Amino acid sequence: MTIPVMSAYNKFSHRKVFFFFLFSFTGLAFITRLFYIQIVDDKYKVSAEKNALRYIYDYPARGLIYDRFGKLMVYNKATFDLMVIPREIEKLDTTGLCELLGIDREEFDKRLKKAKDYSGYQPTIFDSDLPAITYSRFQEQQYRFKGFYVQGRTIRTYPMPIAAHTLGYIGEASPVVVEADKYYRPGDYIGINGLEKSYEKELRGQKGLRVVVVDVFNAVQGSYQDGEYDHTSVAGKDLFTTIDAELQMYGESLMMNKRGGIVAIEPSTGEVLAIVSSPSYDPNLLVGRDRSKNYIALQNDVENHPLYNRTIMTRYPPGSTFKVVNGLAGLQEGILDEKTAFPCFGGYSLGNHTVGCHSHPSPLNIRAAVQYSCNTWFCWAFKKFVDNDRFSSSREGYDRWRKYIMKLGFGHPLGIDLPNEFGGNVSEVDYYDKMKGNKQWRANSIVSIAIGQGEIGATPLQLANLTAIIANRGYYITPHVVKAIGSADSLNTKYMQRHETGIDPKYYEIVIDGMEMAVLSGTATNAQIPGLTVCGKTGTAQDPPRKNHSVFICFAPRVNPKIAVAVLIENSGYGGDWAAPVASLMIEYFINRKVERKDVEYRMMNAVLLNTKK
Repeated sequence: MTIPVMSAYNKFSHRKVFFFFLFSFTGLAFITRLFYIQIVDDKYKVSAEKNALRYIYDYPARGLIYDRFGKLMVYNKATFDLMVIPREIEKLDTTGLCELLGIDREEFDKRLKKAKDYSGYQPTIFDSDLPAITYSRFQEQQYRFKGFYVQGRTIRTYPMPIAAHTLGYIGEASPVVVEADKYYRPGDYIGINGLEKSYEKELRGQKGLRVVVVDVFNAVQGSYQDGEYDHTSVAGKDLFTTIDAELQMYGESLMMNKRGGIVAIEPSTGEVLAIVSSPSYDPNLLVGRDRSKNYIALQNDVENHPLYNRTIMTRYPPGSTFKVVNGLAGLQEGILDEKTAFPCFGGYSLGNHTVGCHSHPSPLNIRAAVQYSCNTWFCWAFKKFVDNDRFSSSREGYDRWRKYIMKLGFGHPLGIDLPNEFGGNVSEVDYYDKMKGNKQWRANSIVSIAIGQGEIGATPLQLANLTAIIANRGYYITPHVVKAIGSADSLNTKYMQRHETGIDPKYYEIVIDGMEMAVLSGTATNAQIPGLTVCGKTGTAQDPPRKNHSVFICFAPRVNPKIAVAVLIENSGYGGDWAAPVASLMIEYFINRKVERKDVEYRMMNAVLLNTKK
């Protein structure tokens, strides 16, 4: 049988059919895709028309900030920025734009390069916060400056030039921030310090976007696709603070020409009533076109450091205010009691060295020791605790003592809602092991910490919190500055938990007796307020070779306390001379809303205690 052989023609015929269908299918796929791109899906049309479109970000109004009584402390003012899209620049009148903005060609090139480095397509701020006259002239001549346009936004304004460290300030987001957080673009503003930083996400809101059509004359013709790609901005949330603006202003006036800080707290809630760091500055200086120049001037003030928040960032020796902490630890541990008495013959002897003390009755119990601020009594109290036979070593005794101190709010940040809070210092046993060269040290080798010197360091905030603990007879709520977010009744639930110190309330009453006695007839008589029971403790903290710091803590009234205050005035002398009167004036003003002791007020407000020497 003969097998038929396929001709060459038939072979190629089948191949032609195969390739015909292959190319036909491929062509149909391209046609379908092209139809979808051009007719169905507008996003490709938007991309194709990009040169004729402009993407304008709508910056929302930043949240307002109020004091505890609803008084406005921070609000917004409209301003305009000049934006640039480098790829859209055509036939630019560079000389005319430089003259309009008041810059030279070198500065122009520098700014344009910065914009190009970020993106040739995306808008970037070329000049911020345009003066009204510049804004008006640009609007009239914008056809000469294709690729440039004006965009509105708001800047901060402070009706009262107070609380700069607490309120903080805003500035341009750094390249690091822009890289890390896609919400921000070059030129965007962000909270840099204070509440502006702590509550940045709440205050900033959410940016909106408008896509508009621009003609060849650089003029906006309207929304693209009837606003289909637009989305509206969401305004930032308002902050309702715990600050008493009038008390804050009063405190700042008392601290004029002084270095140091004042912190006032409502004991029952932990709400910060005033927080004064001095020297300070007008927060309006860090707003607007002169912001950079003013910031550099403040930063270069190395004598006063006005940008530095002393109330939460400076670790001061607390001096004799710390004695009440030492006493409370001994009482709770059962090593001391209210009748424990020690004699004082002018100081506490350490071989060939003596921790000096001033003249007062002797012997004393703890109430009188607080009243007269006896160094000897509290050195003995510390020794009795740390070297006690109930512990295997002084190291163990000190570690036990330290746990009480930490519970009373020292040695760690308290968690206030302000950035850059420092935690002070209460050294661990390992530190003393290294310092002494062995583990056999005893209480006397570190006894200076018993009276708030040596390695003990505390911020004014920690001292005010200690005072609130005493006023509350054993607990505190984390000090905070923001009471509500969004609306006055949307309470900030983060700051409602009580922190117990583990010390029996009856021991606080003993210490409070001594603090009341100190004001009535002890070291703090300058803190007396007619008709009001004030309980306080003086401190005179050494700062060699300079003059001593004046320190004072107090609260009032004794029953149902309304305010706890800590004052520290650097290098000014005894605690009773300066810090005590200032603290008492703060209390008098807060409770009575006026001050009757005009002579004390005049002396404190007019005292110049800067650059004092020993």
